[in-house]
Amino acid sequence: MFRAMRREKQQLSNREAVRILEQGKTGVLAVISENGYPYTVPLNYVYYDGKIYFHSAKSGHKIDAIRACDKVSFCVIFKDDVIKEKLTTAYESAIVFGRARILTEEQEIVEAAKRFSLKYNEDEELADREIKNYWNNLCCVEIVIDHLTAKAGLELMGQKE
Repeated sequence: MFRAMRREKQQLSNREAVRILEQGKTGVLAVISENGYPYTVPLNYVYYDGKIYFHSAKSGHKIDAIRACDKVSFCVIFKDDVIKEKLTTAYESAIVFGRARILTEEQEIVEAAKRFSLKYNEDEELADREIKNYWNNLCCVEIVIDHLTAKAGLELMGQKE
């Protein structure tokens, strides 16, 4: 169902792909909007227990698109160092294909929101307060991963094309 990576010598292991998801800060979510065009949006996320979680308002472009079609793609660029003198980039990235699910149970929303909050700020009291403050407009989404790949630039792998 999913294509093999064309430059397979640049493919990273599943363990390295998971490391990128665990340590990355920002990803780009791709959905299919109601007019059939792809829609991408950068967002913060947390990777936990083999899934990706992010929060959102309860309405808007990405939530409408997820409601219409749960298939999504999510890309994390972990390293992105331009090497000017070689006209290339030393990079690491991971791409996820999966199914997005808007969380509906209070306990799972709180858990996702708290894990997300604690990834970016370790203050549990602040996390609890923010979840409570935004509760009426808080939406959390889980991405179940169907396919995960990661790739590194040849410069990071010590190779030449």
